[in-house]
Parts: sequence; C-alpha cells; structure tokens
Amino acid sequence: MTDVHTLVDGYIEMWNETDAARRRTLVDRTWTEDAEYVDPLAAGRGHDGIDAVIAGVQGQFPGFRFSLVAAPDAHNDRVRFTWELAPPGGDTVATGFDFGTIAPDGRLRSVTGFLELAQAA
Repeated sequence: MTDVHTLVDGYIEMWNETDAARRRTLVDRTWTEDAEYVDPLAAGRGHDGIDAVIAGVQGQFPGFRFSLVAAPDAHNDRVRFTWELAPPGGDTVATGFDFGTIAPDGRLRSVTGFLELAQAA
C-alpha cells in the first residue's frame, strides 16, 4: 500500500501551493487523470477541474494555509484525515475531514470533503 502519510502530506502541500505551475505539478503527482474531488461548496474532475477548485479556494482565502489536525487513518485503498484552514498566526476559519480512495498506482482517485466548522473569513 502507498505510504498514506506521504500522500496526505503532498495533498495538503498541493492545497497550499500558490505558484500555479508548481501546484499543477503537485496535482498531476497526487491525482489520477480521471480523479474526482467534491465537497459541499465545490467539485472538480480531472487535473484541470481539481486545479481550478484549489485556485478558487486560494482566491477566496488568500494567504490562508491548510494543515492536518491529526495523522491520517487508512485501510485497504481508503484514507481519511482531518484538516483546518487558518491565516498564518490567526484563528481557524474552517475545519473538516476528507475521505479518499487510492488508486493502485498510489495516487488519489477520489476525495469527498466534509465541513465541520466554517466561519466567515
């Protein structure tokens, strides 16, 4: 099985990467070509769609950073993890958890996000 800690760390890094070319490299490395991301506020399919979702979140929350709350939990080809979003040195504005499926090549095939707390930024 894929090292889920490395996979999830790369996933969080991807959400925090503001350089568009570098972020796209991370998207390509992290997701299968036919991957799907969906949460209560956004959805994207394939590398272009997922990259667009991330760019949209970064536009809405400029300078904010995602971080893991705890180590990911995984079994078989499934992984779940809890994250938070906050400005540097500031209070958390959102927390949630993501549930993903991992393809045989070790990349994410799908992620479904759930919001637990969302405040006005």
